[in-house]
Amino acid sequence: MAKLVYGLNQSLDGYVDHMKIGPPDPALSRHFIEQARGLTGTVYGRRMYEIMRYWDDDLPDWDAEDRDFAAVWRSQRKWVVSRSLKSVGPNATLIEDDFEAVIRRLKAELDGEIDVAGPNLAGSLTNLDLIDEYRLYIHPIVLGHGQSFFAVNLITSSPIRSLATRRSRGRGYVPA
Repeated sequence: MAKLVYGLNQSLDGYVDHMKIGPPDPALSRHFIEQARGLTGTVYGRRMYEIMRYWDDDLPDWDAEDRDFAAVWRSQRKWVVSRSLKSVGPNATLIEDDFEAVIRRLKAELDGEIDVAGPNLAGSLTNLDLIDEYRLYIHPIVLGHGQSFFAVNLITSSPIRSLATRRSRGRGYVPA
């Protein structure tokens, strides 16, 4: 049975905005590359999938880590939950209807970890009690507004307990 894991970069005050938080430091970047290599696949919300399509085409200013992450991202399986998209890119499957049944089936039929990408999708999956683990990557910045990492009120959801934390050499924390 696969485990559904939601992890995303966030500010100290709990907001996600990749443009304002900035790129991960080298240690966190390597962590994300290794984590992506080990995934069974990723379930994306529409907005996050559109952001991640950045990795579809090589850019001349990319360094070796960027090219490495892009290669891993391109090769992994993706499921995209969206009612507005009409098509998705390579290695991706569009989920337009009854995403709960599809996610439950993926969890039951696959092994390993399936990453959840996007706070709105994660909120919906949290409400359905489908997320097995949360990974918070905290960056030392306060945004004051924006999209919340937790798009649901967790007080009424399943209890959450900390398993471990680890400080990155640069900015942010990497789960142990």
